[in-house]
Amino acid sequence: MDTSTTVPGAQAIARAASLLRLVSAGGEHGRGVQELARDAGLTRTTAHRLLSALRAEGLVDQDETTARWLPGPELFLMGASAAPRYDITHLARDIVRSLAVKTEESAFLSVRRGDETVCLLREEGSFPIRSFVLSEGVRFPLGVASAGLVILAFLPEDDVESYLVRHPGLSTAWGGAHDADPLRARIAQTRDRGYAVNPGLIVEGSWGIGAAVFDHRGRPEWALSLTGVQFRFGPDRLPALGRTLLAHAHQLTTRIASARGPARR
Repeated sequence: MDTSTTVPGAQAIARAASLLRLVSAGGEHGRGVQELARDAGLTRTTAHRLLSALRAEGLVDQDETTARWLPGPELFLMGASAAPRYDITHLARDIVRSLAVKTEESAFLSVRRGDETVCLLREEGSFPIRSFVLSEGVRFPLGVASAGLVILAFLPEDDVESYLVRHPGLSTAWGGAHDADPLRARIAQTRDRGYAVNPGLIVEGSWGIGAAVFDHRGRPEWALSLTGVQFRFGPDRLPALGRTLLAHAHQLTTRIASARGPARR
């Protein structure tokens, strides 16, 4: 049931929440109102009205020079309050750093939030040519980037099919490789391999691989991933990268299981 049409006031809350997510994804650089309105599917007037109301509550802020919208101080306070329940970055930071050092590629930790993944940590590798598709705060739908693909692949089959039904337009936004049947094929390959491969499907020439990190119930709630230029992910090197990635993902899964607290949802 879509509560945005059945609960009084829910539509306005859903629109405001969508804007908050989009503003947060813009990070310290911020985003313009026209861009936010477009991505939220709102008119510029409606977006500006909602953003102004959110600013009055301290949830967003506006740069006086650029007029771009930024996360506000109340979001920081709310995030700090929620961190003990949801944040695993303190458990993962040294593992992400180790992954970057050992592979020389950019390494990431992402978390599942509903039907999306959000990047929480980025650690640069020493190889001088880098991919900048992913950075902290960036969101992708499940099944798009390697982190989202590996999380989707290790969800129960019914959850996968429900997700595909909810998002029939993935191929329109992200290309034909994200249509339902090609995505099912890539999910099957990911399960067989143990890790996901994104062969330049978001940005040509920028490859990524991802491994699932599980909570204490065995559900894929996070992912570690690596990104880099295509020639660094060739068949002579990819299996070794995959083994290293899986080993680090297993280490983080074990650490989370021991902590237990951060895995509660």
